[in-house]
Amino acid sequence: MRPSSDNNYPAQHKTNWKIIAGLWPYLAEFRGRVVLAVSMLILAKIATVATPIALKYIIDYLDQNRGADMLLWIPLVLVVTYGALRFGSTLFSEMRDAIFARVAERAMRRVSLRVFRHLHNRELAFHLDRKTGGLARDIERGTNGISFLLRFTLFNIVPTLLEIVMVTGVLLVAFNVSYVVAILLSVVIYVIFSIRVTEWRTSFLREANNRDNESNSRAIDSLLNYETVKYFNNEAYEAQQYDKGLELWEQARLKNRLSMAALNTGQAFIIGASLVVIMAMAVREVASGQMTLGDFTMVNAYLIQLFIQLNALGFVYREIRQSLVNVERLFGLLGDKPAIADAPDAKPLTVSQGEVTFRDVHFSYRPDRTILKGVSFTIPAGHTLAVVGASGAGKSTLARLLFRFFDVDSGSISIDGQDIRHLNQDSLRTAIGVVPQDTVLFNDTLYNNLAYGRPSASEAEVKRAARQAHLDDFINSLPDGYDTKVGERGLKLSGGEKQRVAIARVLLKNPPLLILDEATSSLDSISEQVILNALHEVSRQRTTLVIAHRLSTIRDADTILVMEQGEIVESGSHSELLAHDGYYAKLWQQQQHNTDELDKA
Repeated sequence: MRPSSDNNYPAQHKTNWKIIAGLWPYLAEFRGRVVLAVSMLILAKIATVATPIALKYIIDYLDQNRGADMLLWIPLVLVVTYGALRFGSTLFSEMRDAIFARVAERAMRRVSLRVFRHLHNRELAFHLDRKTGGLARDIERGTNGISFLLRFTLFNIVPTLLEIVMVTGVLLVAFNVSYVVAILLSVVIYVIFSIRVTEWRTSFLREANNRDNESNSRAIDSLLNYETVKYFNNEAYEAQQYDKGLELWEQARLKNRLSMAALNTGQAFIIGASLVVIMAMAVREVASGQMTLGDFTMVNAYLIQLFIQLNALGFVYREIRQSLVNVERLFGLLGDKPAIADAPDAKPLTVSQGEVTFRDVHFSYRPDRTILKGVSFTIPAGHTLAVVGASGAGKSTLARLLFRFFDVDSGSISIDGQDIRHLNQDSLRTAIGVVPQDTVLFNDTLYNNLAYGRPSASEAEVKRAARQAHLDDFINSLPDGYDTKVGERGLKLSGGEKQRVAIARVLLKNPPLLILDEATSSLDSISEQVILNALHEVSRQRTTLVIAHRLSTIRDADTILVMEQGEIVESGSHSELLAHDGYYAKLWQQQQHNTDELDKA
């Protein structure tokens, strides 16, 4: 039974508002657009604030000239002005959004690319521990959150505050200070209530996000292991485990929604009570003759306009807090530095001969379990060195260290005398070709999976590599040939076919150093011999490290190392090790016996 998944990133209990300042680089790329959008914002707000004033003059003119000879062109001009201001408010707002759209969309593109590159720069250990479903959700929510913060922080909070200032200024000039005090008091109460309740709600939001990540990770993990689920008839068990995650997500979402209902209700009450108090003040002044009917209408229009903005501000604040929670996880991910990084003075690898040297290498994945204990050996340029031993002896760890998926705890690994820790990782990995034991392909065409070894290769080069890996007969037998889709992780191909694709990729990459990690483990005997011949031909002029379980595949290696519990216990050629009659000889005899038994069967 798999334990329920935890999040890769610890939840923070206090939102980091400095995240908003971190968005400035995305605005700085389009300074001109930002300035123009802000100009449209200001014009929109001027038109919005001026609209009730135009309405006041229309009503006052009609009221004061009732029954008298009225100059119709005056109210007509006022009405046209009123309509123009209404239209201008909408027009400038839409122009603002249109101008700023590129900024927000480009920000999402930039941050998505930055996260993608960062994840590929992370060390292997991170990807072994990650939960793909939860990570994908964090990236999706985070990038959307950045777009929201850019648009709404600049175009909702700032304009709402600007409108409050402008409206209070108009009321202060047109009427008395009591209206300004009443409005400001309402705004302060509304803002304090919204902030306090939203802070309280944030923990429910984080919990809902966490539960969403967990249930999504579970679903992705189960679907990726579809065959395993079928082998053990565990569809019902998987559905039950997934539903447990969904139940927790449902409960967290329910808390979130109920707390939002409480927030909305409280905000509506504050707005309603404020509206009653201020309108009552206006009614009394109209009745006493201190205020005209147009003034009353203007105050009412301003209150409705202002409280609509306040209500929107409450919504925006809630969404900003939610976006900050989402973005902080994304920025937290970006803030984690790769454990394997280039040194400040890292230089590109120069392969002159291709000699590889392990010198007194110690390594452990965990402090309580040492994998390699003082391993030393040299692979001369152009030679093939094979490593054999029981599972867990440390064979594949040698390949991972040479490719610099991990760094040694002590000792050194060098290529032509250059310590790989002082080299640029890109140049190191360009020089090494790997045929892994478990080849995972992209859900794409067979051709594109083959060309992945060198995307710039010509079609002729790709097809030549396929022939060298003895894939051409198989490909020609397919109805769609090179355009055949290989399925998720290459599941439509057999293990042997996938390994031949891996070999073709390496042939296409054409590196000076080769790592063959159980490269023929999934091949039948006939295919194995064909591929071995191709690999021997390819490795003849390359320095090759072979990790092997089947000893028959490495008889022709220049040197064979026998590892046991992280140490080299024997070394020599195939014939020398058999003559030594040690651990290797026993392994050989055992495998030969097993082969003979299979042949008899």
